[in-house]
Amino acid sequence: MLNLSQNGCSVWVASSSEGLLTPTAVALGKFDGVHLGHQRVIQPVLHAGDHLSVATSPQLKENQQLTTDKGQLTKEEYIYSTVVTFDPHPQEFFTGQPRTLLTPLDEKVQQLRSLGVEQLILLPFDKELTALTPEEFVEKILVQQLRCQRISIGQDFCFGEKRSGTAKDLQLIAAKHNIPVTIVPLQTYTGDSPTQSSCVSTAATQNARISTSLIRQTLEQGDIENANLLLGRPYTLIGDVVQGQQLGRTIGFPTANLQLPKEKFLPRQGVYAVRIFTPSETSNAVANECLGLMNIGNRPTVNGTYSSAEVHLLDWSGDLYGKKLAVELVKFLRPEQKFPSLEALKTQIQLDCVVAREVLSAKGES
Repeated sequence: MLNLSQNGCSVWVASSSEGLLTPTAVALGKFDGVHLGHQRVIQPVLHAGDHLSVATSPQLKENQQLTTDKGQLTKEEYIYSTVVTFDPHPQEFFTGQPRTLLTPLDEKVQQLRSLGVEQLILLPFDKELTALTPEEFVEKILVQQLRCQRISIGQDFCFGEKRSGTAKDLQLIAAKHNIPVTIVPLQTYTGDSPTQSSCVSTAATQNARISTSLIRQTLEQGDIENANLLLGRPYTLIGDVVQGQQLGRTIGFPTANLQLPKEKFLPRQGVYAVRIFTPSETSNAVANECLGLMNIGNRPTVNGTYSSAEVHLLDWSGDLYGKKLAVELVKFLRPEQKFPSLEALKTQIQLDCVVAREVLSAKGES
């Protein structure tokens, strides 16, 4: 149970058995990526200080007060905008294999906070949960534990034992408890997203269904532009700068070696044009925005034996050890390759820097 807050905004993170803030307005789903389609599902449960009327609220408890910009509300009256997802990811549970994620927990919380979500609940995805019938899921989880007042789901949402419950089933079952359910149609990218109005979508995204699997596929292909269009924001790698082999500085291109969450999904190996930020620990602001190059891979020229993510900051110098960097991927430049010598590698990196400046300058002006 965590209270992850930043600049006065917070997302309360809890399991289904402890520390819940109720009653709730719930968006249900896996939400890995918090992409444009997920945002449409979350939108119906967002609000500013919604609360139950005294007539419909349960017996009020004494001294349970919540201060809002609209005055004093009893805790029992206030409805918390809540995202409910599963831990571990259902695919990981059923296959027994670890699954990498577009948005590990910290990133998911950050994205939900930016949307205005107040609470994230991680339902333990285990044998007990998967054995619940659709009716039991609604009764035990949504009604009893979450005291749910309204629900939003995607059209393809399935739940209950053997995924036997459909979105329509949830709507019918919840209606018996007087809980309205919004079923959000599957979203396709049409090129008119307000957050991407200056971008030109290609055939890969135009009229394509927005999904986590499609975004993973485009990232695996190094198709960063289309992945970013589907996400509604740049795909970002966030990690702490740790000690590396320091080979880059020997050829005049010092790099920051990023320690990424082990569950973070990595795109195609190769070299990328990127924007680098140092997230502020006290606000939503960022400092030291820089342009740069990132290499994701095994560094075959120097006989690398493990995968790493290293970033070279253009026009910047200083000590980054121990700092957290957020690296936004803008464009895939080339696959990783083995060069015959360090001098040949140095020449290629110089060319990469020129191309990256051109790409990032053009993106900044578009």
